[in-house]
Amino acid sequence: MGGWLCLRAGRVSRYREPRRDSKGSGMSPPRSQDPPAPGRALVVVTALRSEFVALRGQVGGARLERCGMGLAAGQQWLPRLAQLKPGSLVVAGVAGGLDPRLAAGDVLVASEVRDESGRTVLRGSAPLAAELRALGMTVHTGPLVSCDRVSGGEHRARLAATGALAVDMESAAIVRAARDLPCAVVRVVVDTAYTPVVHPATVPHGLRALLTLRRIGPVLPRWAQTAGPRRVLLATPRSFCAGVERAIDVVEAALRRFPHPVYVRRQIVHNAHVVADLQRRGAVFVDELDEVPDGTTVVFSAHGVAPSVRVEAQRRGLNVVDATCPLVAKVHAEARRFAARGDTVVLIGHAGHEETVGTLGEVPGRISLLEKPEDVASLPDSAARVSYLTQTTLAADEAQGVVDALRRRFPIVDAPGSDDICYATTNRQQAVRAVASDSDVVLVVGSANSSNSQRLVEVSEHEGTPAHLIEDATYLRAEWIRGARTIGVTAGASAPPHLVDEVIGTLRALGPVTVEDRQVAHEEIKFGLPKEVLS
Repeated sequence: MGGWLCLRAGRVSRYREPRRDSKGSGMSPPRSQDPPAPGRALVVVTALRSEFVALRGQVGGARLERCGMGLAAGQQWLPRLAQLKPGSLVVAGVAGGLDPRLAAGDVLVASEVRDESGRTVLRGSAPLAAELRALGMTVHTGPLVSCDRVSGGEHRARLAATGALAVDMESAAIVRAARDLPCAVVRVVVDTAYTPVVHPATVPHGLRALLTLRRIGPVLPRWAQTAGPRRVLLATPRSFCAGVERAIDVVEAALRRFPHPVYVRRQIVHNAHVVADLQRRGAVFVDELDEVPDGTTVVFSAHGVAPSVRVEAQRRGLNVVDATCPLVAKVHAEARRFAARGDTVVLIGHAGHEETVGTLGEVPGRISLLEKPEDVASLPDSAARVSYLTQTTLAADEAQGVVDALRRRFPIVDAPGSDDICYATTNRQQAVRAVASDSDVVLVVGSANSSNSQRLVEVSEHEGTPAHLIEDATYLRAEWIRGARTIGVTAGASAPPHLVDEVIGTLRALGPVTVEDRQVAHEEIKFGLPKEVLS
């Protein structure tokens, strides 16, 4: 547990702070790294000699300090922090795991630090977590608790019940004193919820933790280099669209109305945070209907399903609640209408996407999928009247390239009565264009399987500005924002708005931020809920 384990001569013992003699005889362990770094630089604080030695020579131009073991030692060191006047601060070392998910050698980058005096939120540490994850480390983010004594038994269980992931002794007092500095706490787990401190595995676990800590060292100054003032250009509209809001409302209404469990076929929308939240409320997500017990309730996702899925649900006696986006349902209806009049029907979209699978299933064998302009050559010369549809989440430029190729080969080609690419997709792409040209980098919040989020990245890159898709703030890599003074921020239509707030909060924690909202459209569309959850 951070602040009290010391590895010496192949054994683990409690560390006692040696007395300093008046002549500075060298009997005491080193307290700071020489030569000292200039003021306003990064200061890295450890508690144990073993932690200090593991990081020595690994933190670049940062100032490496050792405060000593325990809460009292950490508090006594605080005048030294005021004297150093750092530009940023990291508390680094080992810790004891409280959450069963944390294994020995795992890394915790604290999202907040707690003690009896309160809690300190550490939003600026998110890029550090992302950098360490990119190095292949197992990284957790969440609360760390500091206490004034070695924790074990019932006390440890009580700490775990608060939701804290790990425990140390020094961090809370130090980061509280750091006030508004960019600040992070990174701890490597030694003892875990399953392996107490006094355990034969503690020695190898401790050695492994120190080796991991040594690997972490070079990342710390790179994280510190992300600090500084910035301007954020916020793209509007962003985040949830009406179809996504409706789909989430449908599941929530089904959970209130019908007996549990309520099943959802596939992800209701393509966002891991939305799915996890609904799972916590009782929704059970499945890939196919054969995982749903007969006679229970199943919700179809916003991406729509093929008629064959509806037939199977009816045969099984399932209570179906349809959350298909009305704009996707429009494309399905167009597919049936074009096929019924004998057209050669083509769908412009991405193979394997749930929306395209559902649309192709409306008229199986009578509709062809085109992904790129070159695919137009696969259509037979004998094709009669040609009509096309598009996946609703495509980039407009992407779809137009295929449409142009279609018109070159088939001059008389029929388009849908209104654009299939949904208004929300178009608005978000236009909003990205409005910020990309003035940004050093664009951050797109969304899940990797979100088509509309992926298109936002492509739109920014097409404008000449690098863009990165991030699940949330903890996926924000330091290298992407290091030196970037103007950052564009947006989110895909399936990403919750609070994730954007967290990204901006992370940037604020790294330095002063001014936010400029660039709005290209105002969305007021609302979709009603299906009758199954209203009656």
